Amino acid sequence: MRLKSSIVFSALLLTAAFGWAAVPPASHVVVVLEENHPYSSVIGNSSMPYINSLATKYALSTQYYANTHPSIGNYLMMTAGQIITNNDGYMSTISSDNLVRHLLTMGKTWKSYAESLPYAGYTGGDKYPYIRHHNPLSYFSDVVNSSVQKMNLVSFSRFASDLANNSLPDYSFIVPNQLHNAHDGTLAAADSWLKTNIAPLIASAGFQKDGLLVILFDESYNSDTAYGGGHVATVVIGPQVKHGYRSGTHYQHQNLLKTTLQALGAGSYPGAASSANPMSDLFGTSSGSGGGTGLCTLNTADPSVTICLPNSGSAVGSPVHVTAQATSSVAVSGMQIYVDGVKQYDGKGSTLDTYVSMASGTRRLTVQAYTSTGSVFKTTEYVTVN
Repeated sequence: MRLKSSIVFSALLLTAAFGWAAVPPASHVVVVLEENHPYSSVIGNSSMPYINSLATKYALSTQYYANTHPSIGNYLMMTAGQIITNNDGYMSTISSDNLVRHLLTMGKTWKSYAESLPYAGYTGGDKYPYIRHHNPLSYFSDVVNSSVQKMNLVSFSRFASDLANNSLPDYSFIVPNQLHNAHDGTLAAADSWLKTNIAPLIASAGFQKDGLLVILFDESYNSDTAYGGGHVATVVIGPQVKHGYRSGTHYQHQNLLKTTLQALGAGSYPGAASSANPMSDLFGTSSGSGGGTGLCTLNTADPSVTICLPNSGSAVGSPVHVTAQATSSVAVSGMQIYVDGVKQYDGKGSTLDTYVSMASGTRRLTVQAYTSTGSVFKTTEYVTVN
């Protein structure tokens, strides 16, 4: 029992030391959605000085892609881990596993702050400039069928008072209306809205303690179908986020869902979020650009695999903490670990962080990555296991 406790404690220390291994806990998670513009229209655009100032100061995900077109499937992926439908006029209640269900299981509070919502608890159709399919939490049976949970669908006008009264929920989903989300209004109008309404959140004492804010676009132009929904801007903000950091890791909306729930302490996740990697490389104290390890210099060759832990030639105890990341212009489907030629681990995504049992002696450690196009690449090192 003492040995097991020692191993667990060592694992916790190593995870804490390795910046991208886990998303740090946050008391308040806030997600703000903008509409229908590609990354190239937002980042570097002089009409959007506020969001670009946040992208420069905090962390920017440079390889974030939406999942589909049109909007509704993206909103559902980031809250249920499934596209479910691509019909923006969809009005049925959704009983699939979802974000709200997991928040309630954890005993966490939530609200959807939708600008121009007709009234609290409204689950009906569009009332312009409010658009229902931009308010995904209004579809879930956990909300629609509960007189209590339905009242967490509130107008955005409540946000300022909740912030001032220190009564923000654990999770907030913010939906600007069609005039302020860059859909019908301009990018400049959306940026001005963010500065007016979101800057007070960032400046608040509660947020500065351990808050997490993500501002992102749901999808790119319809003509941009890369990875389903195109290349979009995603800015991650908070005191535990790496300042001045640009992540080159491929992410999509299921990664966002995993990240936000993990920040609130979840141990299970709905849909595709269960197998997705969290966006944990954006957290920590180091700054700069790169593929996401923060404390590990990645091989810049395309494609390549970098083993960050253990160090080549080092002496380690079993189980061995292995962390690695793949670099590739083509999305990485998964990574595998081989010890002396025998596969010991098989996981999805372009990063891995796990423990592998190894017999004592000198061991050949190989980490291999593969892409959706069938490309396979790997790196090998030797370690001495005590």
